[in-house]
Amino acid sequence: MTFWKEKSLQEMNPQEWESLCDGCARCCLHKLEDEDTGEVFYTSVVCQYLDEDRCQCSDYENRNKNVPNCVHLSIDRIEEFHWLPGTCAYRLLSEGKDLPNWHPLVSGRKESVIEAGMSVKGRVIDERFVHPDGYEEQIIVWVDQGADAGQEPGQ
Repeated sequence: MTFWKEKSLQEMNPQEWESLCDGCARCCLHKLEDEDTGEVFYTSVVCQYLDEDRCQCSDYENRNKNVPNCVHLSIDRIEEFHWLPGTCAYRLLSEGKDLPNWHPLVSGRKESVIEAGMSVKGRVIDERFVHPDGYEEQIIVWVDQGADAGQEPGQ
């Protein structure tokens, strides 16, 4: 069933909502926001709780306790989804777009995200090894960062 085509984000049950996450872990990257323009810049610095090999939080159940400002996506905050990567299912669906062909719900395989080069695997630095004043030096731009649906693999 392609529930994401048949239901709005508001109509999804918790299991469907959670399954929208493609496991790219880009939301685990530290971001910097230009106070004047509101533009968001991604860095290669990642939360210390990320299991980079699996592209999953190593303590997902306690993520908001461990990291009080950890990302918590909910339908009542949909207006904030603009900062999510252009390839993120939550953002794509909120903008009326479809999921990319590498998304696990489309491909049927969780590994398709990593195989397509859409995950952070092998491209990040643990926050414990970067001084907070050094984040600006770690700003990154991936080829697919602003892509509509990211149909083609990223760099």
